[in-house]
Amino acid sequence: MSGAASAVALSVPSVAPIGVLGELVLVRIAAENGATRSDLVRDLAPLTSHRLSPSELRSGVDGALERFETDALVAASRGRLRLTDAGDEAVAARFGVRKLPAGWAAIRDLRLIATALGVPIEPQWLKALERPDGLRALVLQKAFGIGGRRVLGSSRLRVALAVVALERAFGNKIKSGLDAGRALSVKASRLLAGQLARRPRDFGTDTRLIAALAAEAAEATQSDAASLRQAILRKYISECLGGLPKAESVSVKVVETAAPQLLPEAPIRAAQPLPTAVAVSRPGLEGFVREVLRHADAQADGWPGNRKAFIAVVWRAIAKARPEWGLSDIEFKSMLAEAHRTGHVVLGSADIKNKETLKDVQDSAIAYKNTVWHFIRVEN
Repeated sequence: MSGAASAVALSVPSVAPIGVLGELVLVRIAAENGATRSDLVRDLAPLTSHRLSPSELRSGVDGALERFETDALVAASRGRLRLTDAGDEAVAARFGVRKLPAGWAAIRDLRLIATALGVPIEPQWLKALERPDGLRALVLQKAFGIGGRRVLGSSRLRVALAVVALERAFGNKIKSGLDAGRALSVKASRLLAGQLARRPRDFGTDTRLIAALAAEAAEATQSDAASLRQAILRKYISECLGGLPKAESVSVKVVETAAPQLLPEAPIRAAQPLPTAVAVSRPGLEGFVREVLRHADAQADGWPGNRKAFIAVVWRAIAKARPEWGLSDIEFKSMLAEAHRTGHVVLGSADIKNKETLKDVQDSAIAYKNTVWHFIRVEN
């Protein structure tokens, strides 16, 4: 092949940047003892089969190797490919380290996962990615934009997810702090965080909640670490390819450069927001409070200065009057607790329980800090 540029027929989707497969090829060769062409196809197939057919993958690998050998990034000896010093420099520049782990599995499951999630390739993050719970936490922190510069434990992550769910319940028209989630009981915050699932439900434990939400965020079929890692990388590759459906094969001209075009940073796409119609119709805090107080006033019992309405009675009235809000009972109760926390409504506990009101008392209960609320106070 001649020096500056040449045309190589690659059977790849018409939207595919050449660097996507090229980086995977280069990084796989960086493993100890390099790789043969068959090693490359075998090890990259699980990551690319959703976008490339076997023949497309083989053609893409061959095209990338031809370019890399021309650019003196890769050298072949007896059928085995290894990085040259220039290839080592290219990989080191990509990952910020002079030497990658020896095995392909460690490179794939740590360095490439860190790249896909957009987290720094530093010891504290890589150590977290080694653990299934750390991996799941980082998937969710990136998907929902929480956590900052640390990996959250299960309880803090559950609270943070509950806050995200609370903000969504308000149509993303408020911004709550972590105090909003901490004020709720463990069960209540877990139920609220469970509203982020495609099929909202009580997951029973923080571990099951986090595992299920992480699998959904990464679009994994299972919640085990191996399935999650594969889904993360497959999704990352799709995003680098533009996230479009697979296109028909076309011939693509490869323009040779002094170094490979490496993959751009592309963290996991954020979890999908509420459907537009629901998000638009859901109230902000002030609109929610106005509706609550209006129905509480209509449903309240007692005498002037001491009127109150059971939370469950108000909830049933609002659910009937505002079906377009699409609120679940746990979302309503959590929104009500937030309105109480911020001083917009006053909640109270039922001291006297009789057979006539027992069901309303039970249905109304909101566990909040060290107490349980049952009714809404009406000032007039």
